Amino acid sequence: MRVLIFTFGTRGDIDPFAALAERLSVSGHVAVLSAPEPYRDAVSSGVGFEPMATEMDRVMRAGMAELRGPAQALKLARQVSAAMRTSLHEQWEIAQRVRPTLIVAHPKALGGLHIAERLGVPFVPSLPLPFLTPTNAFPIPFLARPLPWRLNRLTYQFNRFTALAYGGMINRFRRERLGLPRMSRLSDYLTTRGGDPAPVLYSFSRYVVPVPGDYPATAHVTGYWFRETTSTWEPPRDLLDFLQGSRPVVYVGFGSMGFGAKAEERGRVVLQALQQVGVRAVVATGWGALAARSTDDIFVVKDVPHEWLFPRVDAVVHHGGSGTTAAGLRAGKPTLICPVLGDQPFWGRRIHELGTGPRPLHLRSATPAALARRILDLISREEYAAASTAIGEQIASEHGTGDAVEVLQFIEAAFAARRLAPNS
Repeated sequence: MRVLIFTFGTRGDIDPFAALAERLSVSGHVAVLSAPEPYRDAVSSGVGFEPMATEMDRVMRAGMAELRGPAQALKLARQVSAAMRTSLHEQWEIAQRVRPTLIVAHPKALGGLHIAERLGVPFVPSLPLPFLTPTNAFPIPFLARPLPWRLNRLTYQFNRFTALAYGGMINRFRRERLGLPRMSRLSDYLTTRGGDPAPVLYSFSRYVVPVPGDYPATAHVTGYWFRETTSTWEPPRDLLDFLQGSRPVVYVGFGSMGFGAKAEERGRVVLQALQQVGVRAVVATGWGALAARSTDDIFVVKDVPHEWLFPRVDAVVHHGGSGTTAAGLRAGKPTLICPVLGDQPFWGRRIHELGTGPRPLHLRSATPAALARRILDLISREEYAAASTAIGEQIASEHGTGDAVEVLQFIEAAFAARRLAPNS
């Protein structure tokens, strides 16, 4: 196989696909990861890299850190739309160079579906949360609260949003660059133009989200995708020294949840809460999510690889991004999620339902006292630690990237067989 992988987003959106690309390469296939330039270091030896959506990444990083109100939000939306149009053309140029036999894409990379149609190769949407496939088991993860089961399946109509919101841009791209007919503004990712159900590859653990009984055979849940090579990241000496202390150390970080107007306030809440509890912490500022300074008990970093840091701390506190949640569970660490938006409340509920951490505390509702109570609960209850260890062992028993490669091989073979069938 020659597999072209398009992905966009934060580190949690990039690293799983880099792990898949690595496994494809080790298995004897050609794998090319296409993502923004700052993530070039995510690929391992033997994996190709093609930069894509670098301008959109730059716009998003700057916008999230500086966002302070409706005017900035409108400006950011215009900049993102312009960068998105550029990204579509970049994806097509990359596909012509790579000549893939199969395309895997995160839904945030809008071109994959249409480029695969133009090239006549299978397209496999993929993401690390149960977002695309309708089910009665739970509503689409972007909804903050559970619904009566009869309404759950209807919520997945939200997946038509991409076509509704960006249909004009996408249809221009289809017509002017790909020479394809327009698509319906009500289309979704789950039906091909030929009417066949599209396969979906989900990189989450069935031990964290049990596979719904009403999922079709085209929904493949493989387990999390983690790198198999050892990280070559070299920690600074002072961070290593900090982690050697006798008192518990927690990780606190909110990733890309910037919104710069609140960074100072969030930093104050976090530092006061940690002081009240009396624990030490590694605090990650991320994309300007919070502002803080190092002290004897606080070690401030911009970013640290989670796969290196999380096994070395006692608990983790974060916004609930799917990648960060997976890293904490894999490390077997009790987790407190302070969600902001999107699927983060979903993961917060799952953490609590699994018994691996307290009820989520929405970041906008966090006061020093409320956050301190949650952190104290997080580090003092033995049942959280026991449940987290058990989940970590279950996740370790999965073969996420290996199973994913097998699924992709099956999809490509089935696609080829259909094309060769007499009545296809």
